[in-house]
Amino acid sequence: MTDKNVVHTMYLLHGLAPFTFWTLAVVAVIIELMKQDDLRGSYLESHVSWLARTFWFGLLWIAVCGVITFILVITLVGILIAWLPWIILAIWYLYRVTKGWLRLNDGQPV
Repeated sequence: MTDKNVVHTMYLLHGLAPFTFWTLAVVAVIIELMKQDDLRGSYLESHVSWLARTFWFGLLWIAVCGVITFILVITLVGILIAWLPWIILAIWYLYRVTKGWLRLNDGQPV
């Protein structure tokens, strides 16, 4: 499997992550850590870095969404909108994955 195909696989795993409770993103991050040295110095390195930042900021936003959801449910004000932060998170995550993946398809760094 070529390095570019490995990065495509990482994007695929990240793209499916919001639909699998982010477990596939963890698998992708492990692959990224294993391939990081092999990709150093190429335009693919920027994609690995992009995906890693997307994952770690996504993890931060998962914690923030958890707190917001907890507050909305506890106050009973937002029981009907408690899902909204999670939808926003998924849209943001998928936007970043799509943006990077399109750049990869064009052979450009992120």
